[in-house]
Amino acid sequence: MGVFSKLLEYLFYSLQETQMISETDILVRILIATALGAVIGFERERQNQPAGWRTHIVLVVGATLAMTLSINLAMQFHQYAPNGDPARLAAQVISGIGFLGAGAILRYGPNVKGLTTAASLWTMAVVGLAVGAGYYIPAAAATGLLLVVLELLDLAEKKLFGPDLAVTVELHLQDRPNALKDINKIWKKHKLNAKIVSIRKNIKNKRLEVEVSFRSRKTDLYELITTEMNELEGLESFKIS
Repeated sequence: MGVFSKLLEYLFYSLQETQMISETDILVRILIATALGAVIGFERERQNQPAGWRTHIVLVVGATLAMTLSINLAMQFHQYAPNGDPARLAAQVISGIGFLGAGAILRYGPNVKGLTTAASLWTMAVVGLAVGAGYYIPAAAATGLLLVVLELLDLAEKKLFGPDLAVTVELHLQDRPNALKDINKIWKKHKLNAKIVSIRKNIKNKRLEVEVSFRSRKTDLYELITTEMNELEGLESFKIS
């Protein structure tokens, strides 16, 4: 406890200083940022996300260094540019993180993964800026809250609503009147918000290829769809993925 209390005293004392951030303070802030980034990065790594432990740590450390550098440069050249904005350099982190977040979003047909990870990357960039500016408690609180949202609310959502399934159905059937209408009746019967992704029509062979996608939390979804598809008139084959 003695070492911990001295560390807290040192950190809060450094916040009262109006001079440039020392190299020791910068190193301490980088270590704090590393710890906070590791917490969220480890959780994302456990979820097998493309942006995991290393990505979050590297990101938050970079944001922290950008913030401390921005503050020091503003103070160092204050006499030459008294109206200089100490947040200008750090602000570019927020705009630049969009490219990294976009890389974390993956799309497989109707399935989209990585939105939560992209949001966590953006949030941790802001946490890194907060640590770099010396706001340790808000940064730690934001990290803790983010961990609760990612871990506990994910479990609660699955327990209350079940897993959110993204489904694609490919149907091969005879081209006949009201074929699409009969297909839509299946989705309406089970209250599924289905969208027709594509329709291919072979005029010579009088065949239809229809691809439909939707999302649902019904646990018996595949069984229901299979039963309905087998009763569809003119159906030759179908694939559910």
